[in-house]
Amino acid sequence: MAQAVLPRPLDHARPIRVLVVDDNAGFRESLLSLLDAGNLQVVGEAGSGAEALALVGTLRPDVVLMDVRMPTMNGIEATRRLKERFPEVGVVALSSHEDQEIVRGMLVAGACGYVLKDSDGDEILTAVNRAAEGGAVLSPEVTPRVIEELTEALERERRRTRELESAQEALVERSARRHELVARLSHELRTPVTVILGVAQTLAKVDTTPEQEAELLSRLVSRAQDLARLVDRFELAIDAALTEQVDVAEVAREVAESDPRVRVRATTPLPIVHLNRGVARRVLEELVDNALRFSPVASPVDVVVSRGAGRIEVRVSDGGPGIDPHDHERIFGPLEQLEDLNVRIHQGAGMGLALARTAARAIGGDVTVEDSGPDGSTFLWTITPET
Repeated sequence: MAQAVLPRPLDHARPIRVLVVDDNAGFRESLLSLLDAGNLQVVGEAGSGAEALALVGTLRPDVVLMDVRMPTMNGIEATRRLKERFPEVGVVALSSHEDQEIVRGMLVAGACGYVLKDSDGDEILTAVNRAAEGGAVLSPEVTPRVIEELTEALERERRRTRELESAQEALVERSARRHELVARLSHELRTPVTVILGVAQTLAKVDTTPEQEAELLSRLVSRAQDLARLVDRFELAIDAALTEQVDVAEVAREVAESDPRVRVRATTPLPIVHLNRGVARRVLEELVDNALRFSPVASPVDVVVSRGAGRIEVRVSDGGPGIDPHDHERIFGPLEQLEDLNVRIHQGAGMGLALARTAARAIGGDVTVEDSGPDGSTFLWTITPET
């Protein structure tokens, strides 16, 4: 260690007080000479980390020159404990090694400088002065590696921050969709309930023939059944946040078992996605049910599960009469049906497609009309896998 001496860089009201900690008595003596020549006040010396901790509370140094490798309690542990009890005291690590794990350990423990023992004397003095000012100095031999590690750590933290931001945005979006779903439930339940109440009041107040009474009761039962199914469907959609690993193609094949006209084809390989299985099945059941209702009796319904750009795509194609382009969005409205009441041949509550879209959006996807013409329509359900 060279004995070069720097003038004191700051006009302190009193000399900088330094405690020297090293288990090598000969090196401690060299440090004492260097610090004294640099107009720094050595208030004490210690040969171990435990001894240093005992002295700091009594001597109140401004800076501790801390050896890294010491028996019983090494410099990392001593620094950690010292900074917990005396956070205002600056610690400069002294080491014979450039080991990056040791460098990182000392910096994490709270050291504000790291200087190699074979550094020039002026480098050690500079580190002590900077530590007293609240600054930091790293030996040139370790600085590039530390900066590289810090840069990598910063980039990892940035990536983590972006992931957390994305997760937060997804959470807010899903929460908004769930609120939308509950609001829609409240609004849309009023219509079938109003019909049921109207029929019941008619039966209670109006004289009817047995035939009229039987027809009204039949309508009452039918609307009550529709209402019960509607509540079941919404319950599934509300539980959309409960996820598990799902093979979408397998779910499609399960839904297809309900009718021999439904044909399923899946491209491979398809990723396993995290979804609410019940909600995913409900989306497909609604789309398949809609396709079966509007297809001729002998016409098949095709379900194709494939991989798109960063997503899974499920297409359900029917052989129906097609949908006017102006109605591609309207059919997803609650209680919407394209047929007039007096000519309706496809029965239902008019909620199937609305629920399919609402449920799909609740689990991070969407349902749209991809294509429609006189030979049939294709509905597209998109699923974006969570990363």
